[in-house]
Amino acid sequence: MATLSIFRGLPAVPQFFLVLCVASLLAAQQQEAPAPNTRPAIKANVNEVLVPVVVRDGQGNAVGNLEKENFQVLDNGKPQVITGFTIIERATEPTGAIASSSAPGSSPNTAQPASPAQRFVVFLFDDLNLGSSDLPLAQKAATQLLEASLPASDTVAVLSTSGSNSGLTRDRAKLQQAILNIRPNTIYRYVPQSCPNVNYYAADQIVDKHDAMTLQAAVEDTLSCAGLPNDPTGIQAAKQMVEQAADRAVAMGEQTYRTDLGFIQLVISKMGALPGQHILILISPGFLTPSGEAMALASQVLEMAARNNVIINAIDSRGLYTTNLESGERGGGSPLAARVQNQQRPISMTADEGVMADLADGSGGTYLHNRNNLESGLTTLFSGPKYLYLLAFTVAKPDGAYHGLKVKVNHDGLNVQARRGYFALKSDSKK
Repeated sequence: MATLSIFRGLPAVPQFFLVLCVASLLAAQQQEAPAPNTRPAIKANVNEVLVPVVVRDGQGNAVGNLEKENFQVLDNGKPQVITGFTIIERATEPTGAIASSSAPGSSPNTAQPASPAQRFVVFLFDDLNLGSSDLPLAQKAATQLLEASLPASDTVAVLSTSGSNSGLTRDRAKLQQAILNIRPNTIYRYVPQSCPNVNYYAADQIVDKHDAMTLQAAVEDTLSCAGLPNDPTGIQAAKQMVEQAADRAVAMGEQTYRTDLGFIQLVISKMGALPGQHILILISPGFLTPSGEAMALASQVLEMAARNNVIINAIDSRGLYTTNLESGERGGGSPLAARVQNQQRPISMTADEGVMADLADGSGGTYLHNRNNLESGLTTLFSGPKYLYLLAFTVAKPDGAYHGLKVKVNHDGLNVQARRGYFALKSDSKK
């Protein structure tokens, strides 16, 4: 589990909430789950990268008849030797298939048949980012889905990032109440009416990207909202206010993605101990992950999902959203401030989605966005693809940098969904 750093001077989601959540999850597992899972966990060498891959035909159906020779993995554009190859058939308990992935060079041509698998589903509400406008819609969709569409045999937990936890249960009434009890958590929440008005995206542009235009626009906006004189003294005061606000926004944004990604990784690690199929449904408006650290944490989440046979499905709770600024978010400091805010708004909202798409694609899951029918969307997230390929290759020289991945198949007319990249952590950085 990644340790969550806490910034000095910032309120933080207490670590014991995460521990209590896991303890409750395990307690419910002991009460309601069947006998402990006996299938071996996926094991990999220190420098081995696991790449879940879903291949679909032109009709969107998962294809399960490909062999290792049909795949090519490119690491920063360079072909890699595939050292491990596994086909997992999600409709059954893939005990034998999972075990075979630990042997480099193993090449089962078909998924091994087994008895129907029990399914464990976790609804994870990102209440650190869900707002008062989109949370009620997500709650309504999820409660209706539990009542109408969830198979009675599924064991489910409802969690929130800040610590709400129903425990694993088949009690639909308990699950519905747990969903309705979730409230937005404003501990790291950006307040658009603040002065200076600096969100995480703008703060990252100012602090880490050293964007002079964004800084100037924020200074001009602050001169207006703070009523400062437009002279050297006022400009210097406004600049100091903006820089301090940007530092705070970066600190809060970093703590948000650390908490979210750390919590997701923690849940995945515990789901891996359960038998059967594992599906994590992330319900969130997304969150910004602009730094190398954030990309490294997301890479760790995907590694753990691959090793624990967990599919991450995600749905954008914003539905069909508009990128127009709301009245409370629009600055009136200057034409430059208005122009920069209008330019950055759609870019930042799209950037918020990136981590959700990466987690879904990189684990063989589905990401649903730009749609208002959340009930229909959540229904499709209850199941993963029938076939999933798990490829492995070895990193010769871990350099501590992010590597782009691309997976190709040598058959025409097929669409490939795979992990987009990973961090090649140096050996002394691996824990």
